[in-house]
Amino acid sequence: MNNVKVLHYDAFSPYPNKGNPAGVVLNANHLSDSEMQSIAHKVGFNETVFVVQSDVADLRLKYFTPGHEINLCGHATMASLYALKTTGILGEVSSVKIETNVGVLPIQFSMDNNNHLLIKMKQDHPKFIEFNGDRAKLAHAIGLTVEELEEDMPIVYGCTGVWTLLVPIKSIDSFSRMKPISSLFPEILKELPNASVHPFVLQSFDPNALMHARHFSSPFSGTVEDPVTGTASGVMGAYYLKYIDPHLGSIQFDVEQGQEIGRDGKVNVEVSRLDSDKMDVFISGTAVYVKELEI
Repeated sequence: MNNVKVLHYDAFSPYPNKGNPAGVVLNANHLSDSEMQSIAHKVGFNETVFVVQSDVADLRLKYFTPGHEINLCGHATMASLYALKTTGILGEVSSVKIETNVGVLPIQFSMDNNNHLLIKMKQDHPKFIEFNGDRAKLAHAIGLTVEELEEDMPIVYGCTGVWTLLVPIKSIDSFSRMKPISSLFPEILKELPNASVHPFVLQSFDPNALMHARHFSSPFSGTVEDPVTGTASGVMGAYYLKYIDPHLGSIQFDVEQGQEIGRDGKVNVEVSRLDSDKMDVFISGTAVYVKELEI
């Protein structure tokens, strides 16, 4: 494998070195899966995304953590589509369809009120699985006491493309004390040992946001914390309609994340109820170019 150009973009923020970093390889048709995995490991970001040709959509995206391939990644989608649009590769189109391991998903482009390119992506229909593990051990694994967990909302696994454990917390004050011990996750997450852990709270530092969150990676992924997560933010919107206000037909709000590690970012979430079992989930955000890497 010759040297490969990897573009570093930060997603869910218009400011470099905020939001969530992603590696982007714009023309990856010549790379094998093992080569993509090797590149992602060397880049070291939570995800690196590879743009390849598709027979069923405008393009295909393949996502790799340093440890393994994943089916869908919100922030890497934002980063790659921002790159494709701002470098002129996609021309003047206002929408495209991307092939992913969860299916073909639509992407829309627009400009926000601050003239930043806004990318809106649809996610997979949400799924949930009950968590039956030990709450005290779970709290300990993220550096908290069990009393800091919210008792009035359930802890559940949620997925709009990637499984994560949604853990409601009583107070935003707990988030600065969180210190994940990710090696403990698989034993505690008996139903889905490979899942990540996503504590959240219905409070925020920004008065315009509805939720605040952190995201702790599965130990199998090769990283510790994901600064600003798209898929987990999307499934939190579905969680709101299913568990917090089951009579609400739709909701739109901002999730803030990353403040505790100096990577502030924001994800806009839209969820609409289709019927008793299905919802449409969309997330929106922007990105910014940082630098070029040679791997």
